[in-house]
Amino acid sequence: MASDAARASLEGFTTAGAAEVMITACRSAKLDPGGAELIRFGENALFRLASDPVIVRVARSAEYLPSVRNEVAVSRWLAQEGFPAGRVVDDLEQPLLLDGHPVTFWHLINEGARKPTYGELGAVLRDLHSLPLPAGLELPPYDVFGRSDLRIERARGVPDDDRAFLRERHEQLRQEITKLRFDSAKGPVHGDAHRQNLMVDDRDRVILIDFEGFSFDHPEWDLMVTAVEHHSLRWQTKKQYADFVKSYGRDLRDWPGFMTMRGIQEFHMTTWLMQNAAENTKVAEEYARRIASLRDDDSPRNWRPW
Repeated sequence: MASDAARASLEGFTTAGAAEVMITACRSAKLDPGGAELIRFGENALFRLASDPVIVRVARSAEYLPSVRNEVAVSRWLAQEGFPAGRVVDDLEQPLLLDGHPVTFWHLINEGARKPTYGELGAVLRDLHSLPLPAGLELPPYDVFGRSDLRIERARGVPDDDRAFLRERHEQLRQEITKLRFDSAKGPVHGDAHRQNLMVDDRDRVILIDFEGFSFDHPEWDLMVTAVEHHSLRWQTKKQYADFVKSYGRDLRDWPGFMTMRGIQEFHMTTWLMQNAAENTKVAEEYARRIASLRDDDSPRNWRPW
């Protein structure tokens, strides 16, 4: 009989299935899973161990394995550069592949008393984009749509007409991308550059985390996130966004390709949320709010951060 984790890989990612994989991974790595706490459930399940200062990340399926390997390689490169970023546990073999789920182990970052600022986000991205890549580190191009096709097809509790609409929007955006003309040279790109992927530790150091979308491409893909959050969603004050622009040195909204970027980022944010629509009613309600406004480009985006 298949385990819960194996069924999760086939039928959908669940908190229970992820916990079973985490326990097996810890035992394989000679870590104690007792008392582990689920601290995030989204693209991955993140567990904080009670026994060691370690975070265990469980990815949704084996299809994530190439990006997980990329994450480990990027973390080790940034460590060599002395760049303030999340660190994998070096003395453990990783990633592991257990019941169809890639698993990685990360050093716990002890959070400080404050959150990172948008000015700090702009500065971190400016420094990241200026780093030269070392010989031997091969990064993929930015995957504009990532796993959106998988999310659209596999998300549970989603009406069929939503899936049809999102498939059509996907194709429309894919055609619009061919018309983009970038202003910047290619370099290292984070791939999901929002403020929640920064942490401030208990020594007041600003640390970049979450490298699964890391790539070698145009930096506009990183600037897209905060620019759209401000332009469409008003999730930042004018001052916060001005601080971001001043620190980085560019406002993406002045670029002719911005409206295409807006459509791509809103599509990302909706399909990312839909994969957990069956997990609880609050996620389902927010997904319904987002998909409804996507159907009307001129409607206000009264979206809530997630």
